Amino acid sequence: MLLPQLRRALREAGDPVKAPAMQAYMKSAMPYHGVPTPLLRQVCKATFADVQFSTAAQWQSLILEIWRGARFREERYACLHLAGDKRARSFQTPVVMRMYEELIVTGAWWDYVDDIASHRIGPILKDYPKPIQRKMLSWSRSNDLWKRRTAILCQLGFKADTDLGLLYACIEPSLDSREFFLRKAIGWALRQYAWTDGAEVKRYVRVNRGRLSVLSVREALKNIG
Repeated sequence: MLLPQLRRALREAGDPVKAPAMQAYMKSAMPYHGVPTPLLRQVCKATFADVQFSTAAQWQSLILEIWRGARFREERYACLHLAGDKRARSFQTPVVMRMYEELIVTGAWWDYVDDIASHRIGPILKDYPKPIQRKMLSWSRSNDLWKRRTAILCQLGFKADTDLGLLYACIEPSLDSREFFLRKAIGWALRQYAWTDGAEVKRYVRVNRGRLSVLSVREALKNIG
């Protein structure tokens, strides 16, 4: 019964006048309630405060109930909020990767995927490097572009802890891609690491200039003097 409760709260908080513009901006087939992000966080905090889940299975069941039954985009945003609930910290293990894979593949758009990649899968990669490295290398060669994007972006916030070998290996299968979302992801990932080691990013761009897209190069070098 969690989804109807959430939907009611979001509907009450929403602004139907703003909803069409939000939907158009995100190019979303799914409509919006018209809830701005700060208010969405408040709604999620209040709605999920008394929700009980003592096991990973219960927590995943709640997430998938919302995700699969969602009719408005904010309902899926709320689902991602629940996925990051502090009470579920101990559940963030390789076991939940199948659930995140479903959210990535069925969500299939950057607003969902980027949040999952950097805020959910990234931390699991830090805690369980070996199995998640293997998973990301596999995803980097997937036919699904959103799994590829996830593999490229999962280390966004790692800074000096970035595994450069893994990053470059995850970029490699998409270097020649003409897909905008992969080109953008490559540039973004390199730009983030450039804050830590700009010289290395310059070297990488120089060596791979013939294969990197103009977009990827521009993004990668954006913050380097």
